[in-house]
Amino acid sequence: MNTPVHADVYTHGHHESVLRSHRWRTAQNSAAYLLPHLTSGQSLLDVGCGPGSVTIDLAARVAPGRVVGVDVSAKVVDVARTAAADAGIDVTFDVADAYELPFPDGSFDVVHAHQVLQHLSDPVAALREMRRVAKPGGIVAVRDADYSGMTWYPPSPGLDEWQALYQEVTEANRAEADAGRRLLSWVRAAGFDPAGIAPSAGVWCYATPEDRTWWADLWADRCTKSNFAAQAIDHHLADEVGLELLADAWHEWGAEPDGWFAVLHGEVVARA
Repeated sequence: MNTPVHADVYTHGHHESVLRSHRWRTAQNSAAYLLPHLTSGQSLLDVGCGPGSVTIDLAARVAPGRVVGVDVSAKVVDVARTAAADAGIDVTFDVADAYELPFPDGSFDVVHAHQVLQHLSDPVAALREMRRVAKPGGIVAVRDADYSGMTWYPPSPGLDEWQALYQEVTEANRAEADAGRRLLSWVRAAGFDPAGIAPSAGVWCYATPEDRTWWADLWADRCTKSNFAAQAIDHHLADEVGLELLADAWHEWGAEPDGWFAVLHGEVVARA
């Protein structure tokens, strides 16, 4: 059996702590930069759709247009299908690879990917494929976090260690944790006309007691139970004791009444 050209590793995996974060995402908090470009009746493809919360929200905004969500994980596609059925929204979810999308050229008015390119070893190739399936004059929209751009208060040596370890794990996976700042260059390298490229930035902020606790608990679980933890151990970058200490650091930060955390994202809307 031949090894795929792109044997990418998803750093986060699909542990419950990861899906908990993904299900929180909506079109408003994760794709606001795209919303002004959406109109009723458009066809839309969501690449790397995960459990489908953003896809379903986007589908409601372009209804009755055709909407398809694809992900490499059959398990998470099943979760998305259930979520769409529960919401009563007409969306098709299928298993597909971002490098080989199973659609003819020019199939969609909008092709969207949220927090996907940061996990790929060849994001430019994926962008070329997204451009291929977009209609001429259509939109390709991408948004990714930038881990070095994340910032928090109060200072935490433990979160400093977490940030450094995350960078090391993604590097070992041939991925790019600081994808957000690179999106513009990747889109240009993929051959999009510079005149049709609109770059921007967005943030998530966790500062209320409820948001702070949710974010801290989520990352504490990821540090000990998710693929990120398993890969840190497999790459000999951390051990279980060290990961537990990182989880403790997250809980300590989450208990701070002055705690504040911002996640920086790069965003690009490009005309195909």
